[in-house]
Amino acid sequence: MIDLKNLTVKKAHTAFIKNEYSALDLSEAYLKNIEAKNKELNVYLEVFDDVREQAKEADKKIKAGKAEMLTGIPLAIKDNILIQGRRVGAASKILDGYVAPYDATAIKKLKDAGAVFLGRTNMDEFAMGGSTENSAYGVTKNPNDTSRVSGGSSGGSAAAVAADMALAALGSDTGGSVRQPASFCGVVGFKPTYGTVSRSGLIAFGSSLDCIGPITKTVEDAEIVFDCIRGEDSLDSTSVELPKTNSKHPTKELKIGVPRGFVEADGIDSEVLKNFNESLEGLKKTGAKIVDVDVPSLQYALACYYIIAPAEASANLARFDGVKYGPRLSGENGIGDYFKTRALFGPEVRRRIILGTYVLSAGYYDAYYGKALAARSAICADFARSFEKVDIIAVPTSPTHAWKIGEKSDPLSVYLADIFTVTANIVGIPAISVPSGKTKSGLPLGLQLIAPVGYDQKLFDVCKSIF
Repeated sequence: MIDLKNLTVKKAHTAFIKNEYSALDLSEAYLKNIEAKNKELNVYLEVFDDVREQAKEADKKIKAGKAEMLTGIPLAIKDNILIQGRRVGAASKILDGYVAPYDATAIKKLKDAGAVFLGRTNMDEFAMGGSTENSAYGVTKNPNDTSRVSGGSSGGSAAAVAADMALAALGSDTGGSVRQPASFCGVVGFKPTYGTVSRSGLIAFGSSLDCIGPITKTVEDAEIVFDCIRGEDSLDSTSVELPKTNSKHPTKELKIGVPRGFVEADGIDSEVLKNFNESLEGLKKTGAKIVDVDVPSLQYALACYYIIAPAEASANLARFDGVKYGPRLSGENGIGDYFKTRALFGPEVRRRIILGTYVLSAGYYDAYYGKALAARSAICADFARSFEKVDIIAVPTSPTHAWKIGEKSDPLSVYLADIFTVTANIVGIPAISVPSGKTKSGLPLGLQLIAPVGYDQKLFDVCKSIF
């Protein structure tokens, strides 16, 4: 029997090469787990019907001596990343029945590597939310405590890895949607430097913020997946090619900055703060130096994000009009068709479209959106100054652990849970969430490490040497 609980990508690859078991055997093991757990956890919206055929093709590649590190590795894919010929819906009724006409660039690269796609995972509708409670198809439950949320918006992908229903997964991160559910579920979530992974084939939420990122069990696995999907892409004008460089002695004289005033502000759970301070003490023991840094504009980050992200969402989601994509509902006339079809959006998506349209409207653009852009520039400048003094910045991934399903009925309380994650998206810098312990009741907690633009590899090297 394959030990899925302790399995990593590298271990599975080695097992394939040594012929200890096949890619088909591994896929069967995950399919069995999915069958046993999915009804309760609601992780997968669809399990693909060709998983075994994909695995058999991977086995042929392995036997031919052409296996890459991800050949035969079973992956879960978030429901906003296109796989040609497969349904994709961003967990929304407005895309019910829509079939992807092409592969996302990240998917194409994984296909070329011989990865096996198990299915599409649940998420907050159009990636708007932090709990997967906004999915049109029901909430995904946390494998560590099924009365609690798995986080969001990539809650299905994080839960898939945590519950051994996939060896690794792809999610998307617009304001923490890979890192926060990774923290809640006790796995690793990586948000790369903006543009290092092509957004072609990712259903857009906030175009200047969106990133595709891996969710895995280990930092090394996250690096393996990232190395496969990274790179400049002619289909995405914002994509970039960054050199892959190794950091020698990553923790020797490493300076880790901590914005104390921001971290210790009101609203952070006492167990989270205690765990964070313990994590810092652990980092000191590896040779790292902890330095207090002042990032004054951080206090504006959350407000800045919740103006820019809805503004970009209102523009991106204007295309869903009942003509170009998905179902079309009939009204009394053309405009009636439009209104009726747009009503298929869930409450949270409608809320953000309305907010975004408002801040972009004549008379309010300068008062809100213009000021948010100015705040964004100030935040970027403050981070640049901080990174002149330190190598990496550390903060908790989330100010709280996973909350009870239905507990946060006020949308603002959910927005506040993004306070430590949105800054990396605003600035476009890489950030990773790693498991840092558990609460007294056994709920996972995460530590977030943030690096300067383009220092994705340094982040991996540091984390691998510590965790």
